Amino acid sequence: MDLLFYKDAYLKSCEAHVTFTENGTIRLDQSIFYPTGGGQPGDSGWIELENGEKITVIEAKKGESHEDVVLHLEEGASLPAVGTKLTSHLDWDRRHAHMKIHSCLHLLCASVVGDVTGGQISAQKGRLDFNLPDTAIDKIALEEKINQLIEEDHAIAMNWITDEELDNNPSMVRTMSVKPPRGSGKIRLVKIGEDVDLQPCGGTHVKSTGEIGKIKIGKVENKGKQNRRINLTFAD
Repeated sequence: MDLLFYKDAYLKSCEAHVTFTENGTIRLDQSIFYPTGGGQPGDSGWIELENGEKITVIEAKKGESHEDVVLHLEEGASLPAVGTKLTSHLDWDRRHAHMKIHSCLHLLCASVVGDVTGGQISAQKGRLDFNLPDTAIDKIALEEKINQLIEEDHAIAMNWITDEELDNNPSMVRTMSVKPPRGSGKIRLVKIGEDVDLQPCGGTHVKSTGEIGKIKIGKVENKGKQNRRINLTFAD
């Protein structure tokens, strides 16, 4: 399967062919739909057949491998036959919000010294959990720092390294609970600015930090002896 969201996260629609159908799900030969993973929800949207019929895509999920995307369709939908040509359409507003929150969580990760133990993304907010025993978080200072990085409009670029290169630089991985997808021989890196942040990530991101918009730091919660959960949301 050709994962188009890796090549262009701003692609909102594309033509594709059905390669497999089963129990309310289909696979396509190429996908603009990002599947649930790494704390980021799977994309939703719809597929449009050549006769104009539209079928809602409830959620995209990973299949048997990290390069396999399965689309879960609305309940009761008639499954198009294998070989059917169709057009995929993203719920773009939802996906774009995920991209902004995900990129902002990388800025949060770069602004807090501590290993990440968990995280979650939605269209309105996001959070990261950090291994920070006996550490006080200055919410105001953290919010100002992240908004400064957003205002500076740092470029966000995608690069690739080999599994071996990552093995030789294990400190690149900040997340303790989520590991970058492996198996293809290469690892995707997300780089923000010249030296703001660099870490493996399989999610979708905006092109620059300025696209995120102003954010607010919400609750800072204690989740056990060591975990500190930091929540953020859009200011508007």
